[in-house]
Amino acid sequence: MPGKAVVSLTTGLEDAERVTVAFLVAVGAAEQGRPTLMFLTKEAVRLALRGVATGVACAGCPPLPDLVRRYQDAGGRLLVCSVCFNAKGLDDAQLIGSAEIGGTVQMWEWIGDGATTFSY
Repeated sequence: MPGKAVVSLTTGLEDAERVTVAFLVAVGAAEQGRPTLMFLTKEAVRLALRGVATGVACAGCPPLPDLVRRYQDAGGRLLVCSVCFNAKGLDDAQLIGSAEIGGTVQMWEWIGDGATTFSY
């Protein structure tokens, strides 16, 4: 089994190109069969809500909804920072299917003996 991959994303749709690059990296890992986790913090937590991850970042960029769907279809998981999510007063009933609320403890438990990491 290929090694694990973790993509940490702090940016939301205020920087759609950064979000797109993070999802492209995560999709690439997940579609190659790597267990993949995206840790969403700060404004990125909103991307785990239904109907938020929309749009196209640039000419030639894949639509964000397509990347999210591909990531989920490949078994990718979203770990949504509980502190950030709760500080924004967001509703966990609106989370998309592959998303769960958690924090750094859950991220480190998932990483276990190691993972390749990317941060955006």
